Amino acid sequence: MTELIPVEALAERLRPNPGNSQPYYQQILQQLTGLIDSGELAEGANLPPERVLADLLAVSRTTVKRCYDALRETHKLASFGRGGTVVRGTPRVSPEMGRLKGFSEEMRELGMTPSTRLLERVVIQDRTLASMFGRPSSARFLKLVRLRLGDEQPMSYETAWYDLGLAPDLENWDTNGSAYAFLRDPCGIVLADADQSIEAVLSSEVESEVFGFSAPAPCLLLKRRTYSSHRKLVEYVEGLFRGDAYAYRLKLRA
Repeated sequence: MTELIPVEALAERLRPNPGNSQPYYQQILQQLTGLIDSGELAEGANLPPERVLADLLAVSRTTVKRCYDALRETHKLASFGRGGTVVRGTPRVSPEMGRLKGFSEEMRELGMTPSTRLLERVVIQDRTLASMFGRPSSARFLKLVRLRLGDEQPMSYETAWYDLGLAPDLENWDTNGSAYAFLRDPCGIVLADADQSIEAVLSSEVESEVFGFSAPAPCLLLKRRTYSSHRKLVEYVEGLFRGDAYAYRLKLRA
Protein backbone atom coordinates (compact mmCIF):
# COMPACT_ATOMS: atom_id res chain seq x y z
CA MET A 1 0.00 0.00 0.00
CA THR A 2 1.45 3.39 -1.00
CA GLU A 3 1.85 6.17 1.50
CA LEU A 4 0.20 9.51 0.82
CA ILE A 5 2.37 12.56 1.56
CA PRO A 6 0.77 15.91 2.48
CA VAL A 7 1.62 17.90 -0.62
CA GLU A 8 1.79 21.28 1.11
CA ALA A 9 4.13 19.95 3.81
CA LEU A 10 6.39 18.40 1.19
CA ALA A 11 6.47 21.60 -0.84
CA GLU A 12 7.48 23.53 2.28
CA ARG A 13 10.49 21.24 2.71
CA LEU A 14 11.47 21.52 -0.95
CA ARG A 15 10.96 25.25 -1.45
CA PRO A 16 14.14 26.72 -3.01
CA ASN A 17 15.90 29.68 -1.44
CA PRO A 18 16.14 32.65 -3.86
CA GLY A 19 19.21 33.87 -1.97
CA ASN A 20 21.08 30.64 -2.66
CA SER A 21 23.46 30.80 -5.61
CA GLN A 22 22.59 27.24 -6.62
CA PRO A 23 20.00 26.81 -9.38
CA TYR A 24 16.50 25.92 -8.19
CA TYR A 25 16.79 22.53 -9.86
CA GLN A 26 19.85 21.60 -7.76
CA GLN A 27 18.30 22.87 -4.53
CA ILE A 28 15.10 20.87 -5.02
CA LEU A 29 17.02 17.77 -6.11
CA GLN A 30 19.27 17.90 -3.04
CA GLN A 31 16.30 18.28 -0.71
CA LEU A 32 14.38 15.43 -2.34
CA THR A 33 17.42 13.16 -2.31
CA GLY A 34 18.01 13.92 1.36
CA LEU A 35 14.39 13.10 2.27
CA ILE A 36 14.60 9.79 0.41
CA ASP A 37 18.03 8.78 1.76
CA SER A 38 17.00 9.61 5.34
CA GLY A 39 13.82 7.56 5.05
CA GLU A 40 11.49 10.51 5.64
CA LEU A 41 10.14 9.76 2.19
CA ALA A 42 9.81 6.01 2.56
CA GLU A 43 9.57 3.34 -0.09
CA GLY A 44 6.14 3.47 -1.73
CA ALA A 45 5.53 7.14 -0.94
CA ASN A 46 3.61 8.95 -3.68
CA LEU A 47 5.07 12.20 -4.98
CA PRO A 48 2.81 14.91 -6.42
CA PRO A 49 2.54 15.32 -10.20
CA GLU A 50 5.17 17.56 -11.77
CA ARG A 51 2.72 20.37 -12.53
CA VAL A 52 1.22 20.37 -9.02
CA LEU A 53 4.62 20.52 -7.32
CA ALA A 54 5.86 23.16 -9.77
CA ASP A 55 2.88 25.41 -8.96
CA LEU A 56 3.40 25.00 -5.21
CA LEU A 57 7.10 25.81 -5.49
CA ALA A 58 6.56 28.64 -7.99
CA VAL A 59 9.01 27.10 -10.44
CA SER A 60 8.62 25.77 -13.96
CA ARG A 61 7.37 22.27 -14.62
CA THR A 62 10.63 21.64 -16.49
CA THR A 63 12.56 22.25 -13.26
CA VAL A 64 10.55 19.62 -11.38
CA LYS A 65 10.75 17.22 -14.32
CA ARG A 66 14.56 17.46 -14.31
CA CYS A 67 14.57 16.54 -10.61
CA TYR A 68 12.27 13.57 -11.10
CA ASP A 69 14.23 12.38 -14.15
CA ALA A 70 17.52 12.57 -12.23
CA LEU A 71 16.06 10.53 -9.37
CA ARG A 72 14.66 7.96 -11.75
CA GLU A 73 18.12 7.56 -13.30
CA THR A 74 19.58 6.80 -9.85
CA HIS A 75 16.72 4.36 -9.15
CA LYS A 76 15.30 6.43 -6.29
CA LEU A 77 11.98 7.02 -8.06
CA ALA A 78 9.74 4.92 -10.27
CA SER A 79 6.86 6.04 -12.49
CA PHE A 80 3.75 3.98 -13.17
CA GLY A 81 1.77 6.04 -15.68
CA ARG A 82 -1.51 6.97 -14.03
CA GLY A 83 -0.18 5.41 -10.85
CA GLY A 84 2.06 8.44 -10.46
CA THR A 85 5.63 8.80 -9.24
CA VAL A 86 6.64 6.65 -6.28
CA VAL A 87 9.71 6.44 -4.06
CA ARG A 88 11.57 3.29 -4.96
CA GLY A 89 13.23 1.12 -2.35
CA THR A 90 16.84 0.13 -2.91
CA PRO A 91 17.04 -3.67 -2.84
CA ARG A 92 19.24 -4.73 0.08
CA VAL A 93 21.39 -7.76 -0.58
CA SER A 94 22.57 -9.99 2.26
CA PRO A 95 25.47 -12.25 1.33
CA GLU A 96 26.50 -14.81 3.92
CA MET A 97 30.02 -14.62 5.28
CA GLY A 98 32.21 -17.58 6.08
CA ARG A 99 33.80 -18.47 2.72
CA LEU A 100 36.34 -16.62 0.60
CA LYS A 101 34.70 -15.42 -2.60
CA GLY A 102 34.93 -12.48 -4.96
CA PHE A 103 32.32 -9.87 -5.77
CA SER A 104 31.25 -11.52 -9.04
CA GLU A 105 30.61 -14.88 -7.38
CA GLU A 106 28.78 -13.18 -4.52
CA MET A 107 26.43 -11.32 -6.86
CA ARG A 108 25.66 -14.44 -8.90
CA GLU A 109 24.81 -16.37 -5.74
CA LEU A 110 22.30 -13.62 -4.95
CA GLY A 111 20.73 -13.89 -8.40
CA MET A 112 22.18 -10.59 -9.63
CA THR A 113 24.26 -9.83 -12.73
CA PRO A 114 27.70 -8.47 -11.77
CA SER A 115 29.54 -5.86 -13.80
CA THR A 116 32.51 -3.57 -13.26
CA ARG A 117 33.61 -0.10 -14.28
CA LEU A 118 37.37 0.27 -14.18
CA LEU A 119 38.24 3.72 -12.79
CA GLU A 120 42.02 3.34 -12.42
CA ARG A 121 44.65 0.76 -13.31
CA VAL A 122 48.29 1.45 -12.53
CA VAL A 123 51.48 -0.37 -11.53
CA ILE A 124 53.09 1.26 -8.52
CA GLN A 125 56.00 1.00 -6.09
CA ASP A 126 55.19 2.03 -2.54
CA ARG A 127 57.29 1.41 0.58
CA THR A 128 54.32 1.31 2.96
CA LEU A 129 52.53 -1.19 0.74
CA ALA A 130 55.71 -3.24 0.34
CA SER A 131 56.09 -3.41 4.12
CA MET A 132 52.50 -4.64 4.48
CA PHE A 133 53.13 -7.40 1.93
CA GLY A 134 56.52 -8.28 3.46
CA ARG A 135 58.29 -7.37 0.22
CA PRO A 136 61.35 -5.21 -0.58
CA SER A 137 60.75 -1.51 -1.21
CA SER A 138 61.40 -2.04 -4.93
CA ALA A 139 58.47 -4.47 -5.23
CA ARG A 140 55.83 -3.67 -7.83
CA PHE A 141 52.09 -3.82 -7.24
CA LEU A 142 49.04 -3.64 -9.47
CA LYS A 143 46.52 -1.11 -8.16
CA LEU A 144 42.92 -1.31 -9.36
CA VAL A 145 40.13 1.12 -8.53
CA ARG A 146 36.77 -0.27 -9.61
CA LEU A 147 33.10 0.48 -9.26
CA ARG A 148 31.30 -2.83 -8.75
CA LEU A 149 27.68 -3.13 -9.83
CA GLY A 150 24.87 -5.62 -9.35
CA ASP A 151 22.09 -5.45 -11.95
CA GLU A 152 23.59 -2.10 -13.07
CA GLN A 153 23.17 -0.68 -9.54
CA PRO A 154 26.42 0.67 -7.96
CA MET A 155 27.13 -1.57 -4.97
CA SER A 156 30.74 -0.96 -3.97
CA TYR A 157 33.70 1.31 -4.64
CA GLU A 158 36.78 -0.87 -4.43
CA THR A 159 40.53 -0.29 -4.35
CA ALA A 160 42.71 -3.40 -4.55
CA TRP A 161 46.45 -4.03 -4.64
CA TYR A 162 48.12 -7.22 -5.94
CA ASP A 163 51.71 -8.38 -5.55
CA LEU A 164 53.17 -8.65 -9.06
CA GLY A 165 56.15 -10.53 -7.66
CA LEU A 166 53.83 -13.42 -6.85
CA ALA A 167 51.52 -13.01 -9.83
CA PRO A 168 53.41 -11.30 -12.70
CA ASP A 169 50.72 -12.33 -15.22
CA LEU A 170 48.35 -9.87 -13.54
CA GLU A 171 50.22 -7.02 -15.23
CA ASN A 172 48.71 -8.15 -18.56
CA TRP A 173 45.26 -8.95 -17.17
CA ASP A 174 42.48 -7.02 -18.91
CA THR A 175 40.52 -6.90 -15.58
CA ASN A 176 37.52 -8.66 -17.15
CA GLY A 177 36.00 -11.36 -14.99
CA SER A 178 37.06 -12.46 -11.53
CA ALA A 179 40.50 -11.61 -10.14
CA TYR A 180 40.39 -14.77 -8.03
CA ALA A 181 39.71 -16.90 -11.11
CA PHE A 182 42.65 -15.26 -12.92
CA LEU A 183 44.91 -15.87 -9.92
CA ARG A 184 44.02 -19.57 -10.09
CA ASP A 185 44.51 -19.81 -13.84
CA PRO A 186 46.85 -18.76 -15.44
CA CYS A 187 48.75 -17.50 -12.36
CA GLY A 188 48.57 -20.88 -10.61
CA ILE A 189 48.03 -19.36 -7.17
CA VAL A 190 45.86 -21.27 -4.72
CA LEU A 191 44.07 -18.92 -2.35
CA ALA A 192 43.78 -20.31 1.17
CA ASP A 193 42.06 -17.78 3.40
CA ALA A 194 41.67 -14.10 4.24
CA ASP A 195 41.56 -11.77 7.22
CA GLN A 196 38.62 -9.41 6.89
CA SER A 197 37.23 -6.52 8.92
CA ILE A 198 34.05 -4.49 8.43
CA GLU A 199 33.29 -1.10 9.94
CA ALA A 200 30.64 1.58 9.56
CA VAL A 201 31.80 4.83 7.93
CA LEU A 202 30.42 7.82 6.05
CA SER A 203 31.11 8.08 2.33
CA SER A 204 33.64 10.68 1.22
CA GLU A 205 32.84 13.38 -1.34
CA VAL A 206 34.24 11.26 -4.18
CA GLU A 207 32.46 8.12 -2.99
CA SER A 208 29.17 9.98 -2.54
CA GLU A 209 29.39 11.22 -6.13
CA VAL A 210 30.09 7.70 -7.41
CA PHE A 211 27.08 6.27 -5.54
CA GLY A 212 24.82 9.18 -6.49
CA PHE A 213 24.42 10.44 -2.91
CA SER A 214 23.70 14.15 -2.44
CA ALA A 215 25.56 14.12 0.90
CA PRO A 216 27.80 11.71 2.86
CA ALA A 217 25.80 8.60 3.73
CA PRO A 218 26.37 5.52 5.94
CA CYS A 219 28.41 2.79 4.26
CA LEU A 220 30.23 -0.41 5.17
CA LEU A 221 34.03 -0.36 4.77
CA LEU A 222 35.46 -3.81 4.15
CA LYS A 223 39.22 -4.41 4.46
CA ARG A 224 40.60 -7.78 3.40
CA ARG A 225 44.03 -9.41 3.22
CA THR A 226 43.98 -12.53 1.07
CA TYR A 227 46.68 -15.19 1.47
CA SER A 228 47.94 -18.00 -0.73
CA SER A 229 48.31 -21.60 0.43
CA HIS A 230 51.97 -20.73 1.12
CA ARG A 231 50.87 -17.95 3.51
CA LYS A 232 51.96 -15.20 1.13
CA LEU A 233 49.86 -12.04 1.05
CA VAL A 234 48.47 -11.87 -2.49
CA GLU A 235 45.84 -9.16 -2.29
CA TYR A 236 44.90 -6.23 -0.08
CA VAL A 237 41.53 -4.67 -0.81
CA GLU A 238 39.42 -1.87 0.65
CA GLY A 239 35.82 -1.92 -0.53
CA LEU A 240 33.17 0.62 0.39
CA PHE A 241 29.67 -0.86 0.21
CA ARG A 242 26.59 1.36 0.22
CA GLY A 243 24.73 0.96 3.50
CA ASP A 244 21.28 1.28 1.94
CA ALA A 245 21.84 -1.74 -0.28
CA TYR A 246 24.16 -4.09 1.57
CA ALA A 247 23.99 -6.15 4.77
CA TYR A 248 26.19 -9.09 5.70
CA ARG A 249 24.88 -12.25 7.35
CA LEU A 250 27.03 -14.34 9.68
CA LYS A 251 25.96 -17.79 10.83
CA LEU A 252 26.89 -18.50 14.46
CA ARG A 253 27.02 -22.01 15.83
CA ALA A 254 26.27 -22.91 19.45
